[in-house]
Amino acid sequence: MDILIPETEGMDMRTPGSRQQAGARDAGWIDFLSYEVLSMEQNYTAVVKQDGDWWIGWIEEVPGVNCQEASREELLESLRITLAEAIEFNRTEARSAAGRGYEELPIAV
Repeated sequence: MDILIPETEGMDMRTPGSRQQAGARDAGWIDFLSYEVLSMEQNYTAVVKQDGDWWIGWIEEVPGVNCQEASREELLESLRITLAEAIEFNRTEARSAAGRGYEELPIAV
């Protein structure tokens, strides 16, 4: 999955994997001036089943990601698209709620 992070002028890199809102520009910090593309693949669990003429499904790990389609293949594609949109929406909401002066750090489970 390729994730595009929109232009973030004023965001500076302090350490690999973390970004922090810039208060002042210090030497040695790398400014983000265009798009950063992160390639990563994350796996989620789709629960799918046929219900009459329809295929229905949802993503176990992300509440609210559920779809209904006429075929299993269409359902899986719809779930992929809906999941990607939900993740991007949640990311945008989290950053907006954080306001200024926040850090983003990767966390493994």
